[in-house]
Amino acid sequence: MSDSATAARHALRDSQPAFSADSSEYLLEIAHISKRFPGVVALDDVQLRVRPGSVLALMGENGAGKSTLMKIIAGIYQPDEGEIRLHGRPVVFATPLAALQSGIAMIHQELNLMPFMSIAENIWIGREQLNGLHMVDHGKMHRCTAELLERLRIRLDPEELVGNLSIAERQMVEIAKAVSYDSDVLIMDEPTSAITESEVEHLFSIIADLKAQGKGIIYITHKMSEVFQIADEVAIFRDGTYVGLQRAEQMDGDSLISMMVGRELTQLFPEREKPIGEVMLSVRNLTLDGIFKDVSFELHAGEILGIAGLMGSGRTNIAETLFGISPSSSGEIFLDGQPVRISDPQQAIGKGFALLTEDRKLTGLFPCLSVMENMEMVVLSNYAGGGFIQQKALRALCEDMCKKLRVKTPSLEQCIDTLSGGNQQKALLARWLMTNPRILILDEPTRGIDVGAKAEIYRLISLLAGEGMAVIMISSELPEVLGMSDRVMVMHEGELMGTLARSEATQEKVMHLASGHSVH
Repeated sequence: MSDSATAARHALRDSQPAFSADSSEYLLEIAHISKRFPGVVALDDVQLRVRPGSVLALMGENGAGKSTLMKIIAGIYQPDEGEIRLHGRPVVFATPLAALQSGIAMIHQELNLMPFMSIAENIWIGREQLNGLHMVDHGKMHRCTAELLERLRIRLDPEELVGNLSIAERQMVEIAKAVSYDSDVLIMDEPTSAITESEVEHLFSIIADLKAQGKGIIYITHKMSEVFQIADEVAIFRDGTYVGLQRAEQMDGDSLISMMVGRELTQLFPEREKPIGEVMLSVRNLTLDGIFKDVSFELHAGEILGIAGLMGSGRTNIAETLFGISPSSSGEIFLDGQPVRISDPQQAIGKGFALLTEDRKLTGLFPCLSVMENMEMVVLSNYAGGGFIQQKALRALCEDMCKKLRVKTPSLEQCIDTLSGGNQQKALLARWLMTNPRILILDEPTRGIDVGAKAEIYRLISLLAGEGMAVIMISSELPEVLGMSDRVMVMHEGELMGTLARSEATQEKVMHLASGHSVH
């Protein structure tokens, strides 16, 4: 931003009251908040207001500053400048516990549950119910958890270990945990990124109940359809600055995108013109006992094969079997017409496979390492010789990949955990492209990525396919599957229900197959 533009914006800021005169109008007010990290201005003089009994959707591209502001509100980060008011009173949250005790709870985008503890233990961790002997009263915790889950209509056993739950079920436990604090302000950061459509409807009914109780909800999402379903107001951030706020009913998708990215995205899905080549991968009667059975398909050079299906359909398991994480029980895999046996990921990489996993925190990132260390680890052995690493060549490769994928980072030495979710995802994609794969398997490649970054990822996938790479793309977002795929393979409870050509694939047909019905 130019010096004159900055001065004009600050002059406008100083001419306006920082807080409302009527403290009852807003639950939470943020004014003039700024936050800097080494080499990065994450927030520059931003504001926000949350009304009681309303949903404020917070929208912006990855790196816009949304999560940073939420972490400041939740006491995880401390602002460099600015002020927070809760119920009209100035507050300072030195720790997340202080924010919780003041009535602010946050559901993080990356799940933070303890897998070796039960649901009840996770929900009440740090505030366990005690008996007269000051010992943990497990019976009381079980009863309180059962009542909470019943109130939220979540059908889970309080004693079930979290490690046994699906990602979607863990997300519902995170929601229950946040609600258990009976907070006045509830922050939801991408709460629907890993749950099914029916569970999304369930979440929206919970949100409606919370609104009726006078709670204020800050809702961060990259799914614009959700904004127009549940939001009362929409606040837009861009590049660490506050762009503006509007009533949701006064906006449409185009105006929202324009405010978010500062430009119009005339075509989200790129045109595909190059012809598809010969069969590269052939799978026959692939079976993983108890998970999926008799799955057969072909994948051509230059083709994008979409795999759709509901949670638990076996989509991810097929990807993991092809990559050797869960070797098949039976069936055959042919690469360029030759039979191959893949029993571990190292073999898969050696044969030209690459897999971007669906959960970057759990199975992708090494959060304590730098961007470069995360990117280079799969190809590190290729640059080793005589006991030394060819650091100069390796750095040049990483820098080149960061430029191609437009990874926003102050330097390659930056801890990857400090990057936005979208930039983390790009860095992981760069990791696999550095192996020069022939078959690229993408499991939920745009989860937690904003619309602008999605367009970049789609462009890159299309470019790779145009260069002859064979791509398998698994996604829960039907518009993404339909917009990017040359063919769509649909799974239901471990069974391949059918494969649709691009010209015949529709949302209705895909959902029909995904529900276990035939399409005639």
